[in-house]
Amino acid sequence: GRRRSSCCLRRIMHVEQLRKRQHSVSELTYVRDEDAKLETTRARLSNVLKRHEDLKERLSRDSDKLIFERLQREFEAARTAQTKEISIDDEQWNDGLLATIREKVHMEADRKAMANQANVPPDPQFQLRTTYRIKNKVIYCLDGARIGIQYETFFAGEPCEIYHCVLESKSFLEKMSVIEHTLPFFLPIREVESDFLSSNAIKFIDHLEEILQSYVDRREQVRLIKELYGNQIGELFHSLTYNLIEFVMEDFECKVTVSIRYSDLLFTLPSQARVLAWPLRSSRGISVTERRASRAAAAQLVPFRLPYAEDALKTLSLPEAFAEIVLSLPRALKQILSSQESD
Repeated sequence: GRRRSSCCLRRIMHVEQLRKRQHSVSELTYVRDEDAKLETTRARLSNVLKRHEDLKERLSRDSDKLIFERLQREFEAARTAQTKEISIDDEQWNDGLLATIREKVHMEADRKAMANQANVPPDPQFQLRTTYRIKNKVIYCLDGARIGIQYETFFAGEPCEIYHCVLESKSFLEKMSVIEHTLPFFLPIREVESDFLSSNAIKFIDHLEEILQSYVDRREQVRLIKELYGNQIGELFHSLTYNLIEFVMEDFECKVTVSIRYSDLLFTLPSQARVLAWPLRSSRGISVTERRASRAAAAQLVPFRLPYAEDALKTLSLPEAFAEIVLSLPRALKQILSSQESD
């Protein structure tokens, strides 16, 4: 009987050792898988960042700079030559006004063509140089039957870049097309032109203004968090249009990864937000031995979401949301880690 009990005891101890070994192998496999996924993500991110830099180089080529400088000079000359600037409200900004501007530039172009062929006396009516301001855009009548739109962008009440778009049509009755512009190449101006310009030129002009202003707003939000909280931000990635932004928050008990997406280029608040806290293996009060010995502690290696942070990102500007996340993060982490340890 004693021999049988001793044999059973050895079997029980052997099974328990196998369980512990299996648990250690499982934990080690999990860590290896986690590291492999992180390396894959880093490699993918490095590739995207390289493509990003290549695209930025394209954007800064001499030809793009020359176009901007030339249009800037032409628009500045048109502004200097103007005799009157008329401020237009939303109700006055309509198809009738745009038709009047189109008719004027074509009549002026025809008159100049005739003046080159014969001595035509100047018409005082055509000596007037009127520009039209609608909110943050100015409409210019340019030479050559062209209409120029100057877009002024702002952030927090301060002026940012100026962009230009030049429209042209062969005659007053034909549809207009974009012949030149200084918008960033990655914004979908050609798609917007195809969707709206031939059917609703007013909507085309206004839609471009919204896309530009939203792009500048998202970009400046990222610039501001880097300026204000750069020492708490690790890796930061964004798409060219800033409709995808990802960054890592460091210097906390957990590593926090933030990923936000804007489903529309007109949005300045994210439509999707995901915030994950990754507990560090060397967290205070938890040794490596304890992590291996405790399933609850091992489970802490699994990232968990921070719903309060996701809500803040979707309702506040990025700098405001960042401040809110940092302020409440220690308490949120403490509550979650405590609940996991008690499970």
